[in-house]
This record gives sequence, C-alpha cells and structure tokens, in this order.
Amino acid sequence: MTCSAAAAASPDPAAVRQGYEYYQIGDLKTPTPGHTEAALMLMGGGKWPHKAFAWFAAKGGHGHFVILRASGEDGMQKELYTEVGGVVSVQTLVFHSREAASDPKVLDIVRHADGIFIAGGDQSNYVNFWKGTPLNVALNQHVEQGKPIGGTSAGLAILGAYAYGAMDGGSITSKEAMHDPLGKAMTLVDDFMHLPNMQRVVTDTHFHKRDRLGRLIAFVANLRHAGHTDLVGLGVDQNAALCVDGNGIGWLFTIDNGFAWLVQPKGVPDRIEAGKPLEYRGTHITGVGTQSRIDLKDFKVSRPVFDAIADVHDGELTLHGEHAPLLVIHGGAGVERASMTPRIEADARAALELALRKGYAELKTGKAATDAVTAAITVLEDDPLFNAGKGAVFTHDGKNELDASIMDGSTMAAGAVAEVHRVRNPILLARAVMEHSPHVMMVGDGAETFATEQGFKLVEPSYFRTDRRWQELQKALKDDAAGVSLTERLLALKHFGTVGALARDSQGRLAAGTSTGGMTDKRYGRVGDSPIVGAGTYANVGCAVSGTGWGEFYIRVSAAREICLRMTELNESAEQAGKAVINEEIPQMGGDGGAIILGADGSVSMPFNTEGMYRGWIGADGVPHVAIYSGDPLVLPQPSR
Repeated sequence: MTCSAAAAASPDPAAVRQGYEYYQIGDLKTPTPGHTEAALMLMGGGKWPHKAFAWFAAKGGHGHFVILRASGEDGMQKELYTEVGGVVSVQTLVFHSREAASDPKVLDIVRHADGIFIAGGDQSNYVNFWKGTPLNVALNQHVEQGKPIGGTSAGLAILGAYAYGAMDGGSITSKEAMHDPLGKAMTLVDDFMHLPNMQRVVTDTHFHKRDRLGRLIAFVANLRHAGHTDLVGLGVDQNAALCVDGNGIGWLFTIDNGFAWLVQPKGVPDRIEAGKPLEYRGTHITGVGTQSRIDLKDFKVSRPVFDAIADVHDGELTLHGEHAPLLVIHGGAGVERASMTPRIEADARAALELALRKGYAELKTGKAATDAVTAAITVLEDDPLFNAGKGAVFTHDGKNELDASIMDGSTMAAGAVAEVHRVRNPILLARAVMEHSPHVMMVGDGAETFATEQGFKLVEPSYFRTDRRWQELQKALKDDAAGVSLTERLLALKHFGTVGALARDSQGRLAAGTSTGGMTDKRYGRVGDSPIVGAGTYANVGCAVSGTGWGEFYIRVSAAREICLRMTELNESAEQAGKAVINEEIPQMGGDGGAIILGADGSVSMPFNTEGMYRGWIGADGVPHVAIYSGDPLVLPQPSR
C-alpha cells in the first residue's frame, strides 16, 4: 500500500481486492511525540465531543491512530486529524470481509497503532468479520500493552464483556426485548473484546435518544439468568462520551446535555421465560453527568446527577425516584411591616401557598425539578403583588422590563432573558432558551423574536401596568427631581420583590429559577442579578440557589454560585454558606437582600438581612409552610434522601 504524507489518499485498489479499503492522513514516519497510556473512550454515537477526542489523543501520546470500520470512508479520520488535531497521523481500515482480519498488512497497521477507535455502523459486521481472528487477538493485545481504545455506536456496543451483536440483521427495541428477553432476537455475544474494568459490563448506545433503557435491562436480565449474576449495564447517550483512565475512573464529555446510565439490578429476574414478558423489579439506575465520576472497578458514582428505580412488570417499564420531593420559594426580600396591610399580608400568604401547591403537584406526578420551578414561578409572575411578570415595577422611562433565568442542576444547562416587554411569563421563555437554543441569555427585542418563533403569544405592554407600581415610579421621579441621588434612594429602598423557586424531584435532581421586574426608576437598560447565572440563580448536583436583593452586589460576588461552591467544595451547610454570603459578605459591601438555598440532601436555608422576605416550602406532607417577617415561626425541613 502507498501512504501519502500530507492528505487523505484514495483507497488502495489492491486493498479493496483483499476485502478492505485503506485511507491515511498525516505522516506515518514521524515518531510518536508522547507516551501512550491505558484508556477507554465509550461514545454513544452521533456528533463527536471534540474535548473527549482531545483527551483520547493525549492518551495515545498524540501519535498514530487507527480507525476501524465496516462501512463508510475517511470522513472520520479527517475530523480527528484536522478538526480535533493533536495527532501525527490517522489511518482508516474499512472491512468488507472476514478474510481481511487475517491480512498481514492490516495486522501490522493495528499492531503499530498508538490508539484505536472503532466507528459506528452494524456491530454484526464486527462480530462476523473479527471475532476469533488474528485481528481480534491484535485488538486485545493492543489493550494489554496499555494503549487507548475507543468506540462509538456499534463500536461501543462491542467493548463490553458481552455485546449485543444484532446478529439477526435487526435492531431490537426496548419493547421487543422486554416482551421476549430470551427470544431469538436477543443475540448476545461473549469472548470477543477483553478490556480491563469491562468484564462485568454490557453496553448500549444512542441511549436516551432511542429509548434503550428497557432493552439494556433486558440484556442484563438475560445474562444474569444465564449465570452471570454480577453483570451490570452501561448506556451512553448520543453526542456524549465516557472517558475512562487506566485506573478505571471515568468522566463524561457531552455536547448535548447527555449522560451515561449505570444499570444495576438486584439479583436475578423475578420471571424470565421464553416467549413471555419480563418481570424484573428494583433495578437501580444512576446518572453519570459532567459533574460526576464513576469508578468502573466497583461501579461507585460520586455526585450522580440522578438516581432512579426501574421496575419491569409484565414487559412494561416504569421509572421512579426514591428521594422525597421538595419545593422552596421566595417572593422577594425587603418586606417592611410599615408598608403592609392585613389584606396585602393575607393575599401574599395565599399566593405563596398557591405557588407551592402548583409546583408540588408537578413533583408528585414524578415530573422533573425544572417543571416544579416553572410552575411555581408562573403563579407568582401572574400575581400583581410581586415584582415579577404582572406586578413588575416601572423604569425611569415608564416601561416594564422583565428578567428571568432558570438552571437545571443535573446538566448545568441554563436559560435567561432580560429586558423583555411583552412576555407574560419570562420564566417560561428563559426555559425555552435553555431547552430550544444553543444560547444561555437573550435580551430585549431579540428575545421576543425568539419567543414568537417558539410559539409564545406576546401581550401588550399595558398588561403589566398596575396603579401601585405607577405611583411608586411617580414618587421616585419626584425624589429624582428634588436632587436625591439614585444611590441614596437605593440605600433607603428595601422592597425588591423578585420571585424565585428551587426544587428537588424524586430522582434527586435540583433546579433553580428567578424572575423579576428589576428596580423602580432604573435607567439605561440596567440589568440586575436575576437573569445572570451564578449571581441570582444557580444549580448543580449539590445545591440550588435563588437570590433576591440589590443585584449589583449579587453580581459582584457571584452570590448564588459562591453559596453552592461553599457547600460542594468546602462542605459547608446550607445555613453556613447562606450566612457567609447573604448576611456577611454582601452587607459588608453595602448591599442587602436574601436568598433561598436547597441542598441535594434536602437541607434548606432562607437567609435575609431585611425586615422580611416572602418565603415558603412544601415537602412530603403536602402542606405549604410560609412566612413573611423575620420573627415568623417557620420550621424548615430536615435533610432527607
């Protein structure tokens, strides 16, 4: 075979006659720059997370990589060499026959590879062409020599101790697998690839996208029934890659908020018979995200992004969590008794209770924390009592400018909008930004254009006009005309009224959201902390925070994220972290306000440094617990799973 040194060549005609095609890019004569290390990359198919491939290239000493496949051409090698970069050459072998797996030239290429990557396609071809051949031996020797190997889609499917071979020419669905787990379509293959830390694993790909949890459970059930009683399943989402180092420690790279899914049943199936639907209860499902680490030696996951239990009854799968759902809300700090009336106080308590009930209703049905957060905040945005949505304050120019943000702690995905004028519920638009765009924040007219494209019905600006807020503006304008500086007025102003919500769902996922109308008499397109992720809103796997207060100070100290970092990195409690930031750091700088804080363990803190803060929570008893003033009795929930 001839090898060009600079660009991809056409397939060698001789190679095609021998049952394979050969492509090459880069310089095969350049020495490997670094040292190779044992490593495993498990990719779920779809688009490449380039950061994962850069990690893979480094494990191969940035040297010579070989891509193996049974269909396609050289596009993948071009991407690795040109777009990912950091390798001196890439060779591709496209197999069309079993005979090619014994070809001396093929074996020489594989034996000299610094790293090997197996492409997607049809895994039955890999089984038919490679299993039991000299190439099969060479692949396992490559791993034994401490060199990296990886695969995507079909290439991932064959990297476990047992592989779904798709030997019947089809691709079994979850429904089919659970309804006949011992059927002919369950073509599971063993004694193929022998990889460290994978000898108790069966894998699956394109996981969430193609609804493959049911079939992976069926794979595990089949194999456990056959006597492999310690076997577990490992699924990887499309556009995600689980990278495992030589010590068996894996972390996830993703470009689409994907996960790896660890599937650990208890014992053997309750019922598994040929031609009958599966009965298998109590399978533990653990989500591995970008914040997590998985140890494949003992299958322990630190900082899992979710925990759930899967039950298969009569061939049908149900998924439920075991965490006690919890919802925490605020309606703004800065409440003063002097400005309150019995009617306003009663209305405020009723609104807080309604928001808690609406949000908790989402959690009770098993929905995600983000659903509860948006449901609760929407109630408060629709109530003119609060400075958000309908009750937004006026700017200096007599307009209502609305801000909101939301964050999913399991994926750390976030969405935010600022300075919108015609969006009735800004929190819903912030969520649309998070879920339906590649961006995090959109502002003003552009955000409203996006809203229209997403099907939002915009309201007239007059919808947000309330007499109470208009009179507040008139007073501010008089103070302005009298020469009272904005800073002096803000120092005297204690009513901020931002609303927010935090939730933990039954799978342990956290979410946070905040919505506001800003500050009365604000100018120049001022934006506060509420739509700024890390300042007014933040969530990760360990903590969720929504703030309310003088936004400039929350922005300057990244208040919400600092609280979470104190909890997750310094192991401070929610109370300790909240006190340090809300009651010490911000006041020392001249600011004030409050926050609500929710830990992954169910701990709650509601620090504030003003006379009052609308606040409340609801948990397992289904009863709203609300308070307004600092002296109001409010027993907080105890930490729980």
